[in-house]
Amino acid sequence: MARPRSTSISRRSVVAGLALTAAPVALAGANQARAQAQQTTPDQSLYERLGGVFAIAAVVDHFSDAVVKNAVVGQKSKNPQLREWHTKNLKRLPGLKFMRTLWVCDVSGGPFQFKATRPGTTPLGLEEAHRALRISPAEFDEVAAELGRTLDFAKVPKREKTEVLAAFASHKDEVTAGYVSRAKRG
Repeated sequence: MARPRSTSISRRSVVAGLALTAAPVALAGANQARAQAQQTTPDQSLYERLGGVFAIAAVVDHFSDAVVKNAVVGQKSKNPQLREWHTKNLKRLPGLKFMRTLWVCDVSGGPFQFKATRPGTTPLGLEEAHRALRISPAEFDEVAAELGRTLDFAKVPKREKTEVLAAFASHKDEVTAGYVSRAKRG
């Protein structure tokens, strides 16, 4: 015996159906509004041009994982401090990704403020956070190269990529402050 099919429509199913049909229209409108805003506001901050916190967090996530795997500065690094951090301290990586995201948001003009956990002589305190890692200038450059590869992977436009890399490079002296060359160590 065939069961009768219900043809009643609930308020919930009507709302769900309307939401499903309206979503593409709303998204198209949002995309058009964003495109117009980008055309009419040429003085957007780097934060805005990068796509905001979610886009920045995605880049930081990819970058952080790539650094861990990088042969020069990651788990197989010749620098014992970097090698140890990238093998024995990975439980701290999610927090580091969060801090890196805040840092990028802050230096790119976003609404989030980075506060160093171990402040140093600069407002961002990068020298104290990196001192014990004894990062050499060459290792810093490799991390910068990894960041460049990540920005390419994320298809960040050339202008924004250049600005991000310049902001990163401006902190080289702080990050390498703990480095003692092999010649000085004896």
